[in-house]
Amino acid sequence: MPVLSSILKNIVPKKPPACTAVIAAAGISVRCEGEDKLFYTVNDKPVLAYTLEPFNACELVNEIIIVANKERIESIGQLCVQYGFDKVSKIMEGGSTRLESVMNGVYAVSGRSGLIAIHDGARPCIDIEIINETIKKAAVCHAAAPAAAIASTVKKVDGGVITETINREGLYEIQTPQVFRAEIIKGALSNAAKKSINVTDDCMAVEAIGVPVYITQGSRKNIKITDNRDFRIAEALLNEEFF
Repeated sequence: MPVLSSILKNIVPKKPPACTAVIAAAGISVRCEGEDKLFYTVNDKPVLAYTLEPFNACELVNEIIIVANKERIESIGQLCVQYGFDKVSKIMEGGSTRLESVMNGVYAVSGRSGLIAIHDGARPCIDIEIINETIKKAAVCHAAAPAAAIASTVKKVDGGVITETINREGLYEIQTPQVFRAEIIKGALSNAAKKSINVTDDCMAVEAIGVPVYITQGSRKNIKITDNRDFRIAEALLNEEFF
């Protein structure tokens, strides 16, 4: 029996390090024609509440930090109380760019957290399985992100004219949460800020310092709300109409 116990101990994976989720919610909804996408309601529940819910319920997430516009900090605090998001420890003020905002959140993370998951506040259709699998992958590989293979034909266009058909093999849409070892993402974001690298996501900052990012299985449901048309899609997904 002691021998069997020893074998099982070796094959059962250890629990990943503590993980803090940083929710980037400091955008100004420019393309939503005045509609605050984070407070758009579906069944009387704000988009941001849908986003936070699976992170609050995820056993692998021990802390949540929200980065928000200064004008929204109080209302987001009220939302967290209303929906019982007890893992939210801080609501930080965002910066003038996404990079600055994410850095504000990342550097506020508890020193107990070995992993940091960064997620778009405007991705309300994320499910807990994706969060779990990406955290587990990052615990082993140091950097991971969910991805969905591109299914449509991709064309390169110049001046409104198609100039090339791109081979879509190996092309993926990268989603969030993107999860990294804390020391890696802190160093990567600092490097991007110092060198004024125009990063479009946090993986790009990590790639710039030579750290490979591994993918996990994403979902076509995990959309990011960017304009008014996306509200209707997100509403249908949250109401489980697209199955």
